[in-house]
Amino acid sequence: MALPTTHLGSCHCRAVTWEIRAPAQLVVDECDCSICKMVGYLHINVEKPDFTLLTGQDCISTYTFNTGIAQHYFCTKCGIKSFYVPRSNPNIYSVNFRCLDRANVAGFEVRPAEGLSWEQVAARMGHLK
Repeated sequence: MALPTTHLGSCHCRAVTWEIRAPAQLVVDECDCSICKMVGYLHINVEKPDFTLLTGQDCISTYTFNTGIAQHYFCTKCGIKSFYVPRSNPNIYSVNFRCLDRANVAGFEVRPAEGLSWEQVAARMGHLK
């Protein structure tokens, strides 16, 4: 397994900033569920200990729907959802690749993920256990 590196990310206005520990070569999931498809979210899934919120705790608002398990975190200033806790695996964080500073990204592969039928592909989407 590739050694992890530190990647920085943020919302658009940079009020909410975070870092993750992940390989330099990333696997990114493109989900087709209703919310991900509408906002163009590209998932990088990391274990909770590999995610650190650096700034902006006071600028985060939470949106839930359906079962309420997923916790979608938005910046209250710019409205961007740069990370969230997914329903398919509430033991991880999913960060939006589009919100990542690419300085430490050596490369990435985007793979389709069937979010509309995520129960059938949860093992693949929740590869971090």
